[in-house]
Amino acid sequence: MGEKRFAVLLCADDSDYVKKLYGGYFGIFVGMLGDDGETWDRYKVAAYEFPDDDKLDSYDGFVLTGSCSDAHGNEVWILKLINLLNKLDSMKKKVLGICFGHQILSRALGGKTGRAGSGWDIGVRSVNLAPSKLFSALKLPPRLPIIECHRDEVKELPPKAEVMARSDKTGVEMFRYGDHMMGIQGHPEYTKDVFLNIVDRLHQRNLVDASQLELAKLNVEQRDPDSDAWKRLCKAFLKGRLLL
Repeated sequence: MGEKRFAVLLCADDSDYVKKLYGGYFGIFVGMLGDDGETWDRYKVAAYEFPDDDKLDSYDGFVLTGSCSDAHGNEVWILKLINLLNKLDSMKKKVLGICFGHQILSRALGGKTGRAGSGWDIGVRSVNLAPSKLFSALKLPPRLPIIECHRDEVKELPPKAEVMARSDKTGVEMFRYGDHMMGIQGHPEYTKDVFLNIVDRLHQRNLVDASQLELAKLNVEQRDPDSDAWKRLCKAFLKGRLLL
């Protein structure tokens, strides 16, 4: 068997902070999901850099990142990304979507996304896991804390998709579509320092009320996401080690 090959589809520009400390979001995802002997490629899809169709079959899986853009938007790169995801679905390729990636994956498969009626969700939040062979095999607890940073959400699931996790803030924290596509609304890849840097950037851009951001900082200082459990879960799904 040849080496495993994966691609990160970057849906946002890297901040200077993330580039300096982690080599960009690509470095963060490879650090979380990569194993020895694998090849990981990067495609800046938000900058119109997409894998060629004749290369798609060479990949074992794809990871969709977060973004400052709206998954319900109609920028050309977003529409092109939806087209790519439809191709990957038809090929039954593994796709893991995170935050914006979770939302755009749902949209591509026939679901609906939009602004969350309850507003921004920023900080560490516990999500409730539904019964699943994957969760049981990994011996995950019924509630898993994760860092959240979003104001959009999946409002309607694609046909045949299944909710895998909910929270008291968001109805679709996680979903699966068949055995090959999965979305997670939170950020399993975030470290606390990356999150705090994003909070500072949100404050500078006046995108969120300052008092809410201060509460988010306090929340993250007092609570820890279960990063190890999320890492094991994402790797198990993406690399096909366990069935859903």
